[in-house]
Amino acid sequence: MQPLWNLLRRIGCLAALAAVLGVGGAAAAAPSVARPPNLLVLFADDMGYGDLGYHGCRDIPTPNIDALAARGVRFTDAYATAPVCSPSRAGFLTGRYQEKFGHEFNPRREQGLPLGEKLISDRLKAAGYVTGLVGKWHLGSMPAQRPQSRGFDEFFGFLEGHSVYFDATVLRGNEEVQEPEYLTDAFAREAVSFVERHRGKPWFLFVSFNAVHDPMQGTVERLARFKNIENEQRRIYAAMTVAMDESVGRVLRALEKTGQAENTLVVFANDNGGPTLPGTTQNASSNAPLRGSKRTLLEGGIRVPLVMAWPGHLKSASYSAPVMLTDVTATLLKAAGLASPGPELADGVDLFPYILGKRKEVPHSVLYWRYGGQAAIRKGDYKLVRYDSNADTRRGPNQPPTDFKLYDLKKDIGEAHDLMSEQPERAAALKSEWESWDRTLAKPLWRNSRDRY
Repeated sequence: MQPLWNLLRRIGCLAALAAVLGVGGAAAAAPSVARPPNLLVLFADDMGYGDLGYHGCRDIPTPNIDALAARGVRFTDAYATAPVCSPSRAGFLTGRYQEKFGHEFNPRREQGLPLGEKLISDRLKAAGYVTGLVGKWHLGSMPAQRPQSRGFDEFFGFLEGHSVYFDATVLRGNEEVQEPEYLTDAFAREAVSFVERHRGKPWFLFVSFNAVHDPMQGTVERLARFKNIENEQRRIYAAMTVAMDESVGRVLRALEKTGQAENTLVVFANDNGGPTLPGTTQNASSNAPLRGSKRTLLEGGIRVPLVMAWPGHLKSASYSAPVMLTDVTATLLKAAGLASPGPELADGVDLFPYILGKRKEVPHSVLYWRYGGQAAIRKGDYKLVRYDSNADTRRGPNQPPTDFKLYDLKKDIGEAHDLMSEQPERAAALKSEWESWDRTLAKPLWRNSRDRY
């Protein structure tokens, strides 16, 4: 079906023609219809929750992300759908809990996001948007799984879960090219080019940074700025974070220079928490004040920074109700003028009515997670969670999961005081509710060597 905005734009063009010809007085007076907004998503990779200035970080400056947060809506209780990279991206790009279609773990090369799932890029492309992906994919490497087979008109980046930052081999479309520039800077360059080249029609650009995922590699100039940080790994992490922040600034300035800032909805988010536990890849990130790490369902693994900014539409504000990245998907689709999504997208809601105060209730009464043997449910301020015991024992990845524990996140954001013995009835009710949800899920389509559950 031809999108409504295309039809209205045609009507506006006919009205203008009638005015020139001096006929059809009523039609000639019809107001012109503004085109839908551009949609820009800036996605960090493995960033620590506490490593942004607006979250209280003091040793790593992030002025561009902080400025975006200052003029937009800051979501204090935003969550990824998974504690690792690929499932989290699958949840965001489909707008669905990825466990519903078996994408529960990171894929190997021959595996990928099921071809029957429709992505936000598919939907927006069908609605007349130009769609682009710059950066990390990690949703399948086979030809039918690649970005340009999944709704993206343009792709510049890499297909796997990580890449070197110097002298990287990347893809432009499906053609391998050698990238001489530091990869985060190259992604900024390509994103700016996309913004400049497509100013004439609505576009969706997903800038999927691999910063600050390993390998730990920073430029000499940026490393020199952090001589005061004694921990070498943290010093490199700081240089990588600053590179990403500078890249965010370059893309936002391109919006201003091309006159597109007022008509662009910008989102900044992270795929999951920073990896801080021994036995897995660590990047010297900090999830403070949260406990836990990437690969756990503690808050440090799944609570992520989230900012939405759109001049003239959203004012500076802080929003504290629990939301999920699936809601970002639904919000972007709604902003693009697409019809209300069907039941296949019921996991996400348009956030605008809530953050604008038009709806007083919270977007979700309950949120769920499953990652192998780990499980979590948040209802109101209470969270019931069974997590990788590596977070307690620090013996290495994928230790047997703990028993369920109950936390009041309003009083105990660090998940330090287990309330199971004090509120057993609440815990039992939450466990029963999670189990009912769990029975609706698909079996994982694959597992890998790290997924022992």
